[in-house]
Amino acid sequence: MNGLSDVRLSLHSQELAAGQERAAGATSVHNAPSGLGLWGLYWHRLRTRKALLELTAEQLRDIGLSREQARQEGLKPFWRL
Repeated sequence: MNGLSDVRLSLHSQELAAGQERAAGATSVHNAPSGLGLWGLYWHRLRTRKALLELTAEQLRDIGLSREQARQEGLKPFWRL
């Protein structure tokens, strides 16, 4: 490849990374299945946070979380984002 192609690939990868960060911030608020009411959303958060506390170290590594990050998220009350 020539130098211009390398620069384009580098810029494109930076744009993708920035887009993923923005999307991650937006989806963290709306990560529940669609069509849930308020209580369904609360129930979903409660179950997924409890499941997060039960993951093994290997499973946490697979999803890119440390034990402390999982503990912080898992101990949040269901009504908090």
